[in-house]
Amino acid sequence: MRAVFLDKNTFSPVIEFSAIEQQVSQLLCYEITSPAEIIERCIDADIIITNKVQLTAEILPALPKAKLICISATGYNNVDIEAARHLNIAVTNVSGYAGQSVAQYVFAQLLEYYQKTNHHNSNTEQGLWSSSNAFCYHGNSISELAGKTLGIVGYGSLGKAVAVIAQAFNMRVIISERPKANAIRANRVCFDQVIEQADIISLHCPQTAETENLINADVLSRMKNTAVLVNTARGALIDETALLDALKSKEIACAILDVLTQEPPPASHPLLNSNLESLKITAHIAWASIEAQQRLIDLLSQNIFAFKQGERLNRLV
Repeated sequence: MRAVFLDKNTFSPVIEFSAIEQQVSQLLCYEITSPAEIIERCIDADIIITNKVQLTAEILPALPKAKLICISATGYNNVDIEAARHLNIAVTNVSGYAGQSVAQYVFAQLLEYYQKTNHHNSNTEQGLWSSSNAFCYHGNSISELAGKTLGIVGYGSLGKAVAVIAQAFNMRVIISERPKANAIRANRVCFDQVIEQADIISLHCPQTAETENLINADVLSRMKNTAVLVNTARGALIDETALLDALKSKEIACAILDVLTQEPPPASHPLLNSNLESLKITAHIAWASIEAQQRLIDLLSQNIFAFKQGERLNRLV
């Protein structure tokens, strides 16, 4: 079976693709693929591997040889699932590979926010400790994670990995029920209660019609004005205009974003140009420890093997 990887550049250059190569007769890799290049590059492929390249209802019918689409991610909003089902094209994704990487990112950011490590390192580098008349130089105040309430929205493998570390810090963890749910499951809390009680809200839910703009102006207005919002899921979960307004008016204390609605964002993006100390943005790298990337590729190869054996593994279609 011939395979094509449309956006290999979404992975680090040190990642090995040998596990995939062992499952296919040929693997063609492209650094990145524009919409205009998709059909030409996939026309002879039995297997199409994509991280973020969009495979739409308009494109898929033009790929008669396609038998399997492997999404090299957990989120699948870049593939038209219904169109693939109609065309009898199998679709798989990969999950459970990035729990430790995402959780490490969340707490690296939270520890920097509450511990202010860079600030205190800088104080010493600037000689402020040496010129102090006391044995220590306080600088900006440090606050403990212990006792703070962490609200987790989306309790799959990623949310669970974050909860484990939070509990090690003696934080209170509350897990959100789905917004507008008719019933509250055991060990869950209604969404409204989470946003009102949490000192930190960490988003780990998929992007769906129900979760787009989940964090809107109304939700932001009901959060604590000392609250920290962390998004390592999808940018579209947050109304970015409302978030910028909330940060400027200090409705919430801080936002830590690893994702934006448009990726990569234009240089003119309002959030990138806000100059707010209360806003921290990274380039969608929470998932991307070397270990997590390699796990993802190895798991993707298992999806291909299972498909060849007539088995269903991580199948969306």
